[in-house]
Amino acid sequence: MRVQFQMSGGVAFFPGLAKPTTIDVGSLDEATQHELDELVRNADFFGLAAELSAPRGAADYRTYTITIEDDGRSHTVKTTDASAPPSLQALIGRLNALVVAQRGKHL
Repeated sequence: MRVQFQMSGGVAFFPGLAKPTTIDVGSLDEATQHELDELVRNADFFGLAAELSAPRGAADYRTYTITIEDDGRSHTVKTTDASAPPSLQALIGRLNALVVAQRGKHL
C-alpha cells in the first residue's frame, strides 16, 4: 500500500510544510503496517466520497488530501477537520504522525 498525504490551511499554516508526502507502507514495521491497514478499513476509505466538504461558514480548518493505492485500486479523499468522520480522523492523525517522523529523519 502507498499513501500520499497532504495537509494545508489552518490557523498556523506553513506553505513549505504543505508538500505532499508519500508513505510506502510496505517499508514500515509490521505493527505499523497492520495498524494502517486497520485504520483504512475502519474508515471505509475506498467507500468514501472523493470530497467531504466542510459546513458552510467554516473557516481556518485544515484541509487534507489523501490518496491510497492498494491492490491495484486507487482512491483520493479531500476532507477537513470539520467534515472528516471520527474513523477518518483517526487515520489522518496516524498519517500526520508518520509524516512528521519521516520529515524529522530528513532534516
